[in-house]
Amino acid sequence: MSKRSRIGLYPGTFDPVTNGHLDVIARAARLLDKLVVGISLSAGKSPLFTLEERVELTRAEIAHLDGRDGMVIEVVSFEGLLVQFARDIGACMIVRGLRAVTDFDYEFQMAGMNYRMAPDIETVFLMASESHQFIASRLVKEVAALGGDISSFVPALTLARTLQRLRR
Repeated sequence: MSKRSRIGLYPGTFDPVTNGHLDVIARAARLLDKLVVGISLSAGKSPLFTLEERVELTRAEIAHLDGRDGMVIEVVSFEGLLVQFARDIGACMIVRGLRAVTDFDYEFQMAGMNYRMAPDIETVFLMASESHQFIASRLVKEVAALGGDISSFVPALTLARTLQRLRR
């Protein structure tokens, strides 16, 4: 890595990890020396998968990316304040994916709060690729729970695990 490594943090709940998440991970990793995918506890969101399961699924789904073209990607869980976690891992950048204008409103507020608390950590927005702009984990779970086909929204292992979990 370079003298001063550029470490980025892509935080989220990843419940479940979607093709949109994988797109942002791959694109962000190309811009950085190291990308940390930070999976938050998010107990208030009543996740479908446990924190450990979300970490395991995300690691499995990005395994083909890690090391490709020099990409270094690490998946870790965290709890608490995002900017503190970013500091703890040495991140100089928080990466956020944007799908629509409604995402921007929320993310703009969060970026402002994070900047006020940690002006040394930049927030960078990556627009979702056209084919992934409408994918949201919340909608994926809802469609799957209602018996719809989610195979074009999530990678294979996540598809199998999501369907298995919802059938219980």
